[in-house]
Amino acid sequence: MGLPFSKYHGLGNDFILVDNRHQTAPLLTPTQAIQLCDRNTGIGADGVIFALPGEAGADYTMRIFNSDGSEPEMCGNGIRCMAQYLADLDTAAGHPRQRPHRYTIHTLAGQIVPTLQPDGQITVDMGEPRLMAAEIPTTLPGEKAIDVPLAVGDDTYQVTCVSMGNPHCITFVDNTDAVPLAVVGPLVETHGAFPQRTNAEFIQVVRSDYLKMRVWERGAGPTLACGTGACASLVAAVLNGKCDRKATVELPGGPLQIEWSASNNHIYMTGPAVRVFTGDAIL
Repeated sequence: MGLPFSKYHGLGNDFILVDNRHQTAPLLTPTQAIQLCDRNTGIGADGVIFALPGEAGADYTMRIFNSDGSEPEMCGNGIRCMAQYLADLDTAAGHPRQRPHRYTIHTLAGQIVPTLQPDGQITVDMGEPRLMAAEIPTTLPGEKAIDVPLAVGDDTYQVTCVSMGNPHCITFVDNTDAVPLAVVGPLVETHGAFPQRTNAEFIQVVRSDYLKMRVWERGAGPTLACGTGACASLVAAVLNGKCDRKATVELPGGPLQIEWSASNNHIYMTGPAVRVFTGDAIL
């Protein structure tokens, strides 16, 4: 059976997009998603995103299987890719959307609102960050895990934990290039302090309006970009007095513009989403 798909990426964080709007259950199993994400024997991607019918009053529903078959609550780069994918589907159906155009998308992290901008960028209202330890979740001490010690192997890191609907553990470092990500990343992801595992971000503060970031994503490993991680990292930097409420977050795949609004407490992420190719997957 051939499965039509499109391949998109947001700053190198790449996804297989599937038109699933005719039914509420994903067309693929987690095992099939793993096979398609394989970069040697499949299409190659960090995850598979399904565009499903809307729930809870939203236009559409997003579900995603990571490259290891796990299902995260949300994905920041992924939802930009899904917004561009929906716009491309509308155009192919003869209903091009005039920009700016907004979609409301239901996710396991709640309703997320991406807006396609006239300049081709996509701005996503990511909602409010969650800071209570129980919401993240983490068993680290205190109601909020802000600048607390975390023992990882033979080292201890000062970490700040934030949820953007999915968990993040942020560590500030002098030089992101010096972080042994392949060693430390999986140790943080699977640390006992995070009952649902966690994403791990390592942040270098270059200026108060400019951060550099490397990420180990839960369920995907090292990726070129992580939208929710960039949002969580800016929140952590503000909470620790290290940056402004609006800053550029430079990832290995390129920059995202992140703002934590003082007026409504929402996080806004702006960045690109690019279609790479389309095809039919043999299952």
